[in-house]
Amino acid sequence: MKRRHLWHKTLLKSVIGAFAIILVYILLFIEIMIYEGQTEYVNIYDAIYWVVTTLTTEGYGDITMTSPIGKMYAVFVQLTGIPLVFGILFTLVIIPWMEKKIQSSIPSKAPKKLADHIILCGYNKLIETLIEELKENDIPYILVEEEAELVMELLKRNINAIYGLASEEETLRNANIKEARFLIANRSDEMNANIVLTARNISEVNIIAIVEDRANKKYLKYAGATSVVSPKELFGRFIGRKAADPFVNRLTGATEFFEGVSIVELPIYPKSPLMGKTMKNAAIREKTGANVVGMWKGGSLTFVIRPDDIIKDNSVLLAIGSNEQLSKLTKLTQSAE
Repeated sequence: MKRRHLWHKTLLKSVIGAFAIILVYILLFIEIMIYEGQTEYVNIYDAIYWVVTTLTTEGYGDITMTSPIGKMYAVFVQLTGIPLVFGILFTLVIIPWMEKKIQSSIPSKAPKKLADHIILCGYNKLIETLIEELKENDIPYILVEEEAELVMELLKRNINAIYGLASEEETLRNANIKEARFLIANRSDEMNANIVLTARNISEVNIIAIVEDRANKKYLKYAGATSVVSPKELFGRFIGRKAADPFVNRLTGATEFFEGVSIVELPIYPKSPLMGKTMKNAAIREKTGANVVGMWKGGSLTFVIRPDDIIKDNSVLLAIGSNEQLSKLTKLTQSAE
């Protein structure tokens, strides 16, 4: 929606700017006609006619400038006409037509037979990892995304996605919400509230909302979310447990997305073999099967995990996987491989 709003704003500015330039050209034409003594052309109709034909480089030659200033002005208008006219043409006609053609080729409805599935609203690294788990467990899903280009990219990667605004009833109905197992709202807190309200208005589906600011948890609950997950709050709780027994062999603070697959935050303890390794060398997925989708580093939570990120004693990992996979990773973060 933001991109669409910015595009409309840019379009409006372009159109206003173009008409302002044309108006200046018309006024200058009239002034030059007066200067050259061609008073028979000093009227708005001939002015518009000359400016338009000159801008489009059509120029029939029935109205010509005779003075050096007039001739230079005519050349200037011709040169500026090409970018001006084609700029308006692309902005008003060609680009909107191309966008419409692209969007019309993007699926906006889930298959009619899709049922008992997970609706994912919004794409990021966390959702990408969750999709991998869904595929491994043969759990049907559909991703709803409002960026047309991103939907095209996801489809090329064999990710089931549809184009639409998740806060609109039509989009959620197109995602077969009444047949869904549950819905995950993974946009901004404000957008998530709209998604939850819309979903709750048309379905009793279970809703998990991922919140950025934990102060907004209660509002998402009021809106109708079945549960609200705050990654930053989960990390904070684990940081507070840093003094706890590092040999406790159990998952704490885990949030189950669906049966057998959970998301959990894990601190790195002093004796962990992961200490000092890069994410690439740690090979966590290869060793445990779990996916690290977030990490607390530099005093802030990030979902952008780079291969050269170093795991330190104050790192806290946000991981997703089956209970068995997460148990393996828990052991790895504590004392032994």
